[in-house]
Amino acid sequence: MKTKLLDKEIKYEGWQLSPHWIYKNFKIQGDATVAFVGECEVQLAEMVDIEDVINNEPIYSKSMLSFISEQFNVGLVEGVFRQRLLICTIKEALEKRGINPVRSGDDLYIDGKKLTVSIATKSLTSILIHTGVNIDSTDAPVDACGLNDLGIMDIKEFTEEILKNYSEEIDDIIMASTKVRGV
Repeated sequence: MKTKLLDKEIKYEGWQLSPHWIYKNFKIQGDATVAFVGECEVQLAEMVDIEDVINNEPIYSKSMLSFISEQFNVGLVEGVFRQRLLICTIKEALEKRGINPVRSGDDLYIDGKKLTVSIATKSLTSILIHTGVNIDSTDAPVDACGLNDLGIMDIKEFTEEILKNYSEEIDDIIMASTKVRGV
């Protein structure tokens, strides 16, 4: 899987979770994950999570580390597995730094405060994942915390570690599937 940490700030508004957004904007074709920092504001009209729409729960973060992944030839259930793998990769990066988040489904919490948002969906050609990690949780609509609160100031290093580990894990899973004989 190809990865890239984007060097410009991007406000995530939900519409970026669309087929070929990575390819059209950054010329990265195929399975890819990009990460960027910026404000996050997803209004109900752009929400993919129907439960959040029903509960009237828009998403906001003053500053968020966002990961967008597009992966092809994968069904929605496998896409959700891959989304959860990304969350577990983030959790491991935090644990390596002495921080012990609690994972509940596709979200991470610190002392009951929400650290992440995440969704996986399917397009006609791919699965799409957005996972956001709060950096600055000021004005979040829920009880939240951010990487700043946790003392993680080197966002670039943190992000590059997650991109590398997630990509290697996906690639290793695919390779592992090629070394066994059918029975």
